[in-house]
Amino acid sequence: MRGPGTAVREALPGRLSAVVKWLPNVLTAARLIAVVPFTVLLARSGDGVSTGAALLFAGAASTDFLDGYLARHAHAQSRFGRIVDPLADRLLIDIALILLVYHNRLEWWLAAPVLVRDALLAAVFRARHEATEVRVNLTGKTATAAIMLSLFLLMLTPGNWPKVIYIVGLALSVAAGIQYLTHPEGGLRSKPS
Repeated sequence: MRGPGTAVREALPGRLSAVVKWLPNVLTAARLIAVVPFTVLLARSGDGVSTGAALLFAGAASTDFLDGYLARHAHAQSRFGRIVDPLADRLLIDIALILLVYHNRLEWWLAAPVLVRDALLAAVFRARHEATEVRVNLTGKTATAAIMLSLFLLMLTPGNWPKVIYIVGLALSVAAGIQYLTHPEGGLRSKPS
């Protein structure tokens, strides 16, 4: 016998599935949009320490991991996500790097390898016509997480100790860049993000 809530329970998985399928793209778009207020907050800080910018950065960074997880597990990868997700990540990180160098929170020679790596990989992927086929490897994901954590901490605290985490992320980032150049498919263990 069907009770009064049966139709709702039967319809919910379909509706929930539809929401989960578009949610990764909404999170990616929100991260891209968050770049603007983040940039304003960090640029207007007098010394590169800004709780508001740090919290916005952390929120945007957390959506990077959430949207990838949802897209993979709900089988909701899209062309939009494959193109805009890495663009939003790189914009968020690269703008943070530039502004932290501007505010003397990070040395230019520490920021330059990541900025150059991003520009080089963008040019190489474009030349190979692989901009929509890039597979993220584990080294790249770990590097991004370490760099994002260190930048968040540099914006949050006046101390220099977050640079240690940044240097670890930088080393991983260079290693990931080499992997992307030599194995553009992301390697055997990669998953689409």
